[in-house]
Amino acid sequence: MLKYLLIIFYIISIFLIAIIYKRIQPNNKELLRKIIHIGIGPLIPIAKYFEISKSFAAYFTFLIFFLLAINYIYKLFPIIEDVERKSYGTLFYCLSLFILIILFWDNDPNSLIAGFFIMTFGDGFAGLIGKNFPSKNWLILNQKKSILGTFTMFITSLFILLAIGFYGDFSINSNYLLIALIATILEQVSMYGIDNFTVPIIASISFNHFISNL
Repeated sequence: MLKYLLIIFYIISIFLIAIIYKRIQPNNKELLRKIIHIGIGPLIPIAKYFEISKSFAAYFTFLIFFLLAINYIYKLFPIIEDVERKSYGTLFYCLSLFILIILFWDNDPNSLIAGFFIMTFGDGFAGLIGKNFPSKNWLILNQKKSILGTFTMFITSLFILLAIGFYGDFSINSNYLLIALIATILEQVSMYGIDNFTVPIIASISFNHFISNL
């Protein structure tokens, strides 16, 4: 029971940090959202460390998805969706995690973590750096992208993949560059937050195919 309480406590702590930050910087809505986006990242390895079952992880994630869908409609907790553009990113975020749990929780957790970390840290830091540091930018489907943000996405994704590769004792080859490049290209197409779905799903499947099963 304690391990489940610790998981719930971790999630609540992330939201409390976001609420405190909102009181300090109420106008920085994007950073506020990224605190939650990035903060949830370590949840999966923590849950694996505590040997949380696949069934509990899947049911819990689906419950969160259901609650987020209700919140999206009724805005009960606007802090979650308080951004200046129309986005379903949090719903895609949770849905992609649910699918990854079903696919990889027991049989290939390294692939699950690879895709989820690329979404949480790669996409998260790319958004922060791209918006807060000026560099040449462009529009893709009316979504602004920048050189710094794109470079951050690629380098962070590559670092994550290499770290998991070393940890899992996988051979290091050019496939790591390929997966990082695929994730970076997918992140470019981010209308309505769809990259929160495409990036982790494709990155995890790619890691499973090109790294884990070699």
